[in-house]
Amino acid sequence: MTSTTPSSAVTALSVAALTVGLAAPASADSIGVRDPRDTSHGSDLRAVHVEHGDRDLVVTTHHTNLRRDPASGSAGTVYVDTDPGDRGPEIVLVGGYFVGTDYQLLHTEGFGRRSWGTPVDGSYEMTVDYAKDQVRMRMSRAALGRPDRVRVAVRVSGTRSDGTSSGLVDWLGEPRSWTLWVDRD
Repeated sequence: MTSTTPSSAVTALSVAALTVGLAAPASADSIGVRDPRDTSHGSDLRAVHVEHGDRDLVVTTHHTNLRRDPASGSAGTVYVDTDPGDRGPEIVLVGGYFVGTDYQLLHTEGFGRRSWGTPVDGSYEMTVDYAKDQVRMRMSRAALGRPDRVRVAVRVSGTRSDGTSSGLVDWLGEPRSWTLWVDRD
């Protein structure tokens, strides 16, 4: 899978930042980051494209072989950091990637489920395109508090064929690592 990027230099810079853990600001309104094929599950994360527009933040994740089957247990979590002065995420969009599931945008004070709080008021949506193996998540800037810049951390998971989910997790880069900051265009 490939993701659309403004330039190969931005992609290279994004991957380098994930590798060494830097969080330098991006000088573009969107970035794309690739992820290796590292799980055999249908939700294997291959690339992420982050677009911070005037009205919305759009995060598109690209996968290998997304599956409609609820037995896949495919799900994803996108953490959004809207405040450079606060270390962790302020918002989380969580949802399933199989048919018949749901999604929700929540306030959060960290990465763990126990940190997830109340639902966010505002416009947001998540759509899964099985033909393109991608999930598109749109969050209005108003729902996010109209930040000038954002960065995201992405985690996906699923259920193994034996019904267990232990260890079947794929983060974009290292666990709890962030993309570069993306300024509003």
